[in-house]
Amino acid sequence: MIPRRRLLAATALPFAAPLLAPGPARAAWAPDRPVTMLVGFAPGGGTDIITRLLAPALQAELGQPIAVENRPGASGTIAALAGCRAAPDGQTLFMTTVSASAVVPPLMQPPPFDIHRDQTAICLAATVPLVAVVPMSSPARDLGAFIDYARARPGQLNYSSSGVATQQHLAAELLCAEAGLRMTHVPFRGTGQAVNEILAGRIDLAIDTFPTYLPHIRGERVRALATTMPRRIEWLPDLPTVAESGFPGFDADVWYMLMGPAGLPAPIRDRWAAAVNRALQDPVLQPRIREAGFIPGGGSSEDAAALLRRDAARYAGLIKAAGIRIE
Repeated sequence: MIPRRRLLAATALPFAAPLLAPGPARAAWAPDRPVTMLVGFAPGGGTDIITRLLAPALQAELGQPIAVENRPGASGTIAALAGCRAAPDGQTLFMTTVSASAVVPPLMQPPPFDIHRDQTAICLAATVPLVAVVPMSSPARDLGAFIDYARARPGQLNYSSSGVATQQHLAAELLCAEAGLRMTHVPFRGTGQAVNEILAGRIDLAIDTFPTYLPHIRGERVRALATTMPRRIEWLPDLPTVAESGFPGFDADVWYMLMGPAGLPAPIRDRWAAAVNRALQDPVLQPRIREAGFIPGGGSSEDAAALLRRDAARYAGLIKAAGIRIE
C-alpha cells in the first residue's frame, strides 16, 4: 500500500486562477480563416463539453468559425501532439488537460513532445470536480459501503478511466491506496466509452468529471457516492466528499487549458487569452458553464504556464509512488 501522506502531498490540486479584467476592445491580431480546435478525447467527455461551450463565444469574439475536432486516444496526447506540431499562427490550438500536456508524455517512450519546450500555455478554461459513481445495480449506496464491498472482493472489481495516467486514473489510484483496495483499471479511449460501460453495469466504479455524469446522476442512471473536492459542490449539496467519508485531506479535480504550439507569438497568445477571459465573463455563457458543472477559469498566459509547471511536478510524485507506467 502506498503511504497515504506521500500520496496526498503529491496530489494537492490547484484552485482556478482569478479572471482577468477585460482587455482592449480589439487587438492587432485576429485569425484570417477558420480556426481548428483539437480535443484529445471522444465526444461527451469533459474536455469536449467545455470546448463546445466556449467555441461559439470565441467565434463571435474573433470573427472566424471554430471547428472542434476530436482526436481521441493515448490519454489525450494524440491531439496534443498534433497541436504542438501545428504552425504557430494561432489557427490551430488544442484544449488540453494536465494529463495530456504534463503527466502522460514523460511516461511514453519516446516522449511524443517535451512538455515545457513544445507547447504554449494560453489560458485556463475551467476546473471541474470529479465524482465517484457506480451503476444503479451496485449494492453500494455510499462510498463507505462500496469500500467494504470492494475490500471483501480483492481483485474482483474494476474501475474505468479515459486513459492511463489521466486524472480519473490517478484519483482512483489514490482512493485505492487510501482505502487499501485492489481493483482492476480499465482504460478507455475517452470518457464517452466509459460512461456507456458503467451505464450497462460492466464497470464497478468510475471517478470522473462531474459534467460528464451530471445528466446521468439527475436521471438516476448512475449513483453518485462522493465528490473528490475538499468541499461539497454547489450542484449536489447533499453529496458528501471523499474526505468526509473517512479520508481527510483527499482532494482531486481536473482542469482544462487552451494551448498552442511552441513559438506562438505573444500578440496571438494574448489575443486568445483575452478572448477566453471575455467569454468566461459573458453573462449568458457563464451560467451555462456553471450549470454544466464547470468552475470558470481565466487568468493570464503566465498564470496558465505556472499551473502547468506546478502540476507536472506534482503528478510526477504520485506516478512514481504508485508505480504507474505506460506499456
